[in-house]
Amino acid sequence: MDLSFYRMTPLQRFVHKAKSLFKNIGKGFVGFFVRIYRGVIAFFLSLGRGFREFFKNFWYGDALTKTSHLFIGLSHLFRGQIVRGILYLLLECAFALYMIFFGGRYLAMCFENFFTGGSVGRAETSDFWNEELGIYDKVVGDNSFLILLYGILTLFVIAFFLIIYVNATRESFNLEQYHIIGKKPKGFRSDIDGLLDNKFHLTLLSLPMLGLFLFTIVPLVTMILIAFTNYDAAHEVPQHLFQWVGFENFSNLFAGNSKLGETFWRVLGWTLIWAVLATFTSYIFGMLLAMLINRKGIRLKKLYRTLFVATIAVPQFVSLLIMSKMLDTGGGILGSGGGIITQLIESLFNYHLKFGIDINTTRICIVLVNMWIGVPYSMLMCSGILMNIPNDLYESARIDGASPARRFFKITLPYMLFVTGPYLITQFIGNINNFNVIYLLSGGGPGDIMLYTDGAKGTDLLITWLYKLSLGVDRNYKLASVIGILVFVISAVFSLVVYNKSSAVKGEDNFQ
Repeated sequence: MDLSFYRMTPLQRFVHKAKSLFKNIGKGFVGFFVRIYRGVIAFFLSLGRGFREFFKNFWYGDALTKTSHLFIGLSHLFRGQIVRGILYLLLECAFALYMIFFGGRYLAMCFENFFTGGSVGRAETSDFWNEELGIYDKVVGDNSFLILLYGILTLFVIAFFLIIYVNATRESFNLEQYHIIGKKPKGFRSDIDGLLDNKFHLTLLSLPMLGLFLFTIVPLVTMILIAFTNYDAAHEVPQHLFQWVGFENFSNLFAGNSKLGETFWRVLGWTLIWAVLATFTSYIFGMLLAMLINRKGIRLKKLYRTLFVATIAVPQFVSLLIMSKMLDTGGGILGSGGGIITQLIESLFNYHLKFGIDINTTRICIVLVNMWIGVPYSMLMCSGILMNIPNDLYESARIDGASPARRFFKITLPYMLFVTGPYLITQFIGNINNFNVIYLLSGGGPGDIMLYTDGAKGTDLLITWLYKLSLGVDRNYKLASVIGILVFVISAVFSLVVYNKSSAVKGEDNFQ
């Protein structure tokens, strides 16, 4: 057992733990991509095994089995599974029609634009004489976003069809083996009974999974691929098709010697500082407030809790808009040049609250307002946890002569962190993406002339900058997509690393 840690001063212990945390985050960041690499390798290995089995079945199968590799379902039709065979043939026909009349065109333009620099497709809107109507009509050019979206959708449709295709050919080979040994295959009624019995979970999950695929996975993959194009406002109109630019957007963002790179690093730094302050100030003050209300001898405990619940009942955006007006420098009762409260503070302390003018002042006010909103949630949560800590632990500590501070750090705080560890991680990730507080209070301002011109200001987070890039005048979708990917990577790595290192996972046996 290493006793050197216990000989350290409190400051040395804090520095040691901070170094260990950042070291683990670095390892987790590397491990995150290592796991992705291993997953990709495992996928291609399983794909190779599938291809080997596919060609093996084709090589050793009879004529009907070989024909079923071209017309899936044909073997099912002639070997007792008529309904399944008809469904397979209809699915193959539907896939062929989809590829011929819709998906194939968009997929071809996606791949061809990769090599031709965005020149494939009908880029311009042109007029033509409509003989039937007797007027000039317009042929609208292709939209870059639709080309990319439908191309990705087509790739997923192909992957889905290939899975069914390989499964159908495997079934064809198995039906041939059943035919040789004289075994009767299962009928369609048996398939229906299975879907309503031991495979009922597949029946229930099919529709939600379809919705997840269409409204989450496809848009997410589209957003990721936009980061590798030059898609922006200039490419929204059909006159200009998108181009694949590889990692150019990433290199431009990470270049610290450019305005864009400088803006990114400053916004990223403030985002992380904000996430730490917003998470731990609300948590710590909420816990202290809960301990104060739960102390013996405090009267009207239910009233205090009710008042804080009432503050939670007010919609957050209402509270934020009201506080924004109160802090407004142009006339808010708490802003510079505002009401009696501000004038009294300025006369007593000679301090002018420059909310919306000075960046540091605005940031401090945002953190304080976030505490006003977040402390009641933490207080109620911590109150419930404090009520469940056994009193015997505190009684034993008092008998042993432990001071109130020692009882807090040895009993209360470890128990609280064990229970609320996952909550803190969730709050931290939520604050990284806390759009409401920043946008409704300050709109990301005040401005900073040193920052990149695409909407980023002094209190903008990555998420608010992403919003401004997407809906601004230039609508810089490619850069917004890059930022979205980085936010995801930061959130995923932090969640995985910190959760696995938290007491909720490592110290589970100590609290049972």
